[in-house]
Amino acid sequence: MAKTTIKEQTAVGNLVLDEKDLAILGLLQQNARITVKEISEQIHLSTTPVHERIKRMEADGVIKQYVTLVDHNKVKKGLMVICYVSIKEHSKTAGTTFIKSINAMNEVIECYSISGEFDFMLKIAVESMDAYYNFHVNKLSLTENIGHVQSVFVMGVIKDTHRLVY
Repeated sequence: MAKTTIKEQTAVGNLVLDEKDLAILGLLQQNARITVKEISEQIHLSTTPVHERIKRMEADGVIKQYVTLVDHNKVKKGLMVICYVSIKEHSKTAGTTFIKSINAMNEVIECYSISGEFDFMLKIAVESMDAYYNFHVNKLSLTENIGHVQSVFVMGVIKDTHRLVY
């Protein structure tokens, strides 16, 4: 019986990512400052195809942006809060208004629309409990259409990664 080699590919819509694309993504997730030359050496492909693949993945939106991850404690944002929010009215207009309000709040670093008892989950980074109290009382609770809010304080971080490709 002949041995069949299965090539790893990930298809999303018309976009196909092969094992080399995934390897490039894995390396870029570990270090966005890695050079094309270093990538080419690690995945055994010359620099021109590596560069073309990166440009294609950027153009296709696979690579959304390059960022610098900052230690929140070292920039005086030592208190992390997960905040569950339900809204009173669930119309498109009311939801859009709420989302615009949340996007304008610098303390909110992530916002997810979720299922279940609450409608949204917010990740909030502030300096202290006093800063969170001020945010909660003077910004979040004054937001139009807020129903119920439940705050959960992060006691410690066990795993913090942004890697999707390994």
